Amino acid sequence: MAWSTREVAELAGTSLRAVRHYHQVGLLAEPERRSNGYKQYGVAHLVRLVRIKRLTDLGFSLTQIADMDDSDEHPEEALRSLDAELAATIDRLQRARVELGLILKSEAPTELPPAFIAPDAMAKMSAADRSLVVVLTRVLGPEGLRVYADLLRDAPDEPVALAFDALPADADDATRQDVAERMIPYIQSLYAAHPGLLDSLTDAPKGKRFADETIAEAMSELYNDAQLDVLRRIGQIMRANETGGQSAS
Repeated sequence: MAWSTREVAELAGTSLRAVRHYHQVGLLAEPERRSNGYKQYGVAHLVRLVRIKRLTDLGFSLTQIADMDDSDEHPEEALRSLDAELAATIDRLQRARVELGLILKSEAPTELPPAFIAPDAMAKMSAADRSLVVVLTRVLGPEGLRVYADLLRDAPDEPVALAFDALPADADDATRQDVAERMIPYIQSLYAAHPGLLDSLTDAPKGKRFADETIAEAMSELYNDAQLDVLRRIGQIMRANETGGQSAS
């Protein structure tokens, strides 16, 4: 039996270009040529082509196929390895579908994983807060992420937090001071409920200093001048309170 390149490609269910490529990469032996110079393919070539197509349809790469022994009609080890890869891919895709369903249902932004923050809690956050949380997910370690996930899940609705979010960049001094003083009890309650916040950077993959600097830079970019000033005032007041308490004792 002798077929031309086009004929053997059609019989194998592949393309003329694929057959030529298989020759180039050494997957398919070159056939003999007829007296007129045209290639003539036999049954062995057809069987080889069908096998290559079958394996590529299953998901094997040409490199993997090249590594298989031509005489091995049932490459069990390679098949089991591919089966494990496909199982892992299916699991990943199933988890992705679940997450997509949550995102679609809650109309949540795609940059924050629902496993880290619930969609309803996410919906209450300002754009700046959401962006800051994205930064946190990139610099915190497992324990730090757990602490912040607990905080975001349990954080109460607090009017002063909304006042901070709505603070305009040109807010006057009295307004800034008022918001700062009103936020202190709220922040203290968060630290009391989540004491791990004090050590949330200790297991940061790139170290506490890198995480500190990255978070500070992100905040300077995300929040306006008045909000940053309020945060500085809060820090000053809380440090002064701690110093005063220590002196009194």
